[in-house]
Order: sequence, then C-alpha cells, then structure tokens
Amino acid sequence: MTGGTTTTPAGPPARTGVDTARAEAAVREFLLAIGEDPDREGLRDTPARVARAAGELFAGLSQEPADVLVTDFGLEHDELVLVKDIELQSTCEHHLLPFHGVAHVGYIPGEHGRVTGLSKLARLVDVYARRPQLQERLTTQIADALVDGLHPRGVIVVVECEHSCMTYRGVRKPGAKTVTSAVRGGLRHPATRAEAMSLIVAGHR
Repeated sequence: MTGGTTTTPAGPPARTGVDTARAEAAVREFLLAIGEDPDREGLRDTPARVARAAGELFAGLSQEPADVLVTDFGLEHDELVLVKDIELQSTCEHHLLPFHGVAHVGYIPGEHGRVTGLSKLARLVDVYARRPQLQERLTTQIADALVDGLHPRGVIVVVECEHSCMTYRGVRKPGAKTVTSAVRGGLRHPATRAEAMSLIVAGHR
C-alpha cells in the first residue's frame, strides 16, 4: 500500500430493468428454434412486445422489498392485522409459464404497536410475484420480509394459486390449486394460528 486511502471494490451494478435489446434477440432466436419465421407479418414486432412485457412482468427484480415497508404508523395496535384475497400474477421459473391466485397476509404488531399501510402489504406481494418464482419461495419471502421490516410478534402468509404448467401441459388438470403457507413467531401458537386461519377461510366456503 503506497498511501493512507483504501479502495473498496465496487459491488455488482444495480439492476435497472430489462436489457430490451438482448431480450428481443433472445425472443427472435426462440421463434427460430421452434420453427417459426420471426420476419413474417404477425411476428415481426413480437420480440419487441415480449421485451416490453418482460419489463412489467419482472419489475420486482429491480425493486427492494424493504423500501415498501419503510413507512409505518404508531397506532399502538396489538391485535391481528389481516389483508385477504390480494390478487397476484407471477411466472413459474421452471417453465416460464404464468401462475395466478391470491395471497392472504397477516401479522400481529410488535411491542411498539406500529403498523404499516394496508396497501403496502399488497405492494410487498407484487414485488416478489413480479420475478421468476416458485410459489413456495414466494410465500416464505413475503413472511420473512414482514419479519425483517416490521418486527412483529407473529406473521402468517397463505398463498393459493393455479399453475399454467399443470393446466396447459403435463398432467393438464385445470382448476387444481396449490396452497402454501408460512407462519412466524406468535402465530405458530395453535390457538392463534387457528383463529387466523378461520378468518382467512371465512367467505371461501
């Protein structure tokens, strides 16, 4: 070392969205691979359309979940807060086919009694859903983000989705739903968990 100043190596560049030129080239190559003509009239603009759509479908890759929960309120509320039937659309990372359904997200505020805006819970679901995903991981990520961001006494997340990879290919079973859950903290207690689940299923029978 020749001086008193140290240099910290630069980390990976921040994601700013989809590389549209690269995406367009990849879509064109895919069309060729399946035996199509990307230059015919109906497909001429498809690579650009897919690249633009990817920017929306995978916008969560350039968003930080912690930023969604940065605002909270001191209401001294110490009971369950639950938002049901948050619609979600995501893309399965195995076949890049869509899956869709709803998320139910609840938490019991921590000792400080601070809560976040209800719309923030829906936005948190979107951040993780707008990425190549697995439903199991999506459910866990939402729960862990709430734990890290709000420090609640308990968290419950239940996700119900229908997957195109089961509807349009493979076993081809339309209507089949996959249900996943993640529970943290005090909501692991059987009585508290049962109360939360009863609220979630109410109206779904």
